[in-house]
Amino acid sequence: MMFMMRLQKAGKLSSIAPPAEAAQDVVYRWLKQHVLTLPRHEATFVTEAEVCRATGSSRTPVREALLRLESDGFLRIVPKKGAYVAAITEADVESVMQARGLVEDWCVRRAALIGEPLAALLDQFVVRQAELQQSPVTFIECDREFHRTIVRSAGNPILADFYETLRDRQLRMGVQAIAASEERTSVVLVEHAAIVEAIRSGDPERAAASIAVHLSNTLLAMRSPATAGWVRSTADTHGSRF
Repeated sequence: MMFMMRLQKAGKLSSIAPPAEAAQDVVYRWLKQHVLTLPRHEATFVTEAEVCRATGSSRTPVREALLRLESDGFLRIVPKKGAYVAAITEADVESVMQARGLVEDWCVRRAALIGEPLAALLDQFVVRQAELQQSPVTFIECDREFHRTIVRSAGNPILADFYETLRDRQLRMGVQAIAASEERTSVVLVEHAAIVEAIRSGDPERAAASIAVHLSNTLLAMRSPATAGWVRSTADTHGSRF
């Protein structure tokens, strides 16, 4: 019921969807954003009927969107009950961040050997994030692009694919961490800038140390008590409160 109320507050799909976009893609993008903004300690069921009523969409694109979200690991479809969005436990947070640490340490050491060309690209993400500090969802999406660029630059496609699954798991955790503290976005920008400068220096040890500090502080932010909700900017979803 709480989930249904949140969906209704967000408005109909017709007000946010480009006309040419496929219905399934619109529902998927819209529903994914709302799942991501659920408090991470909260578990809930979502039904096709609820989403259809809230979005003004038919069952087929809603069903397809739920299947895609299940494949992405955001929810689990339970026959005759709906889609189950699980709470995120402290163990989940620890496991994801430990795995991120292993992957990003290896990748950033190799990324540092690229130096200035990669640093110049990463500078653009830092500038973009600075413009998104009042929009937790899009801030985290840009954060993901920043780290993804470093990982992909290391040139190991298997690790890059594995890393994508970690970031999918962390999206909901990350949104809550950003929303829980007004200072966290500013700290992230400083830490990202330090990572960029370490890569620009061409020093693998310095780059690895800067990533380690950033991930350690990210874990601390995720361990902080979750907020009940926040007022998102209109860029996220028309001022809905979660």
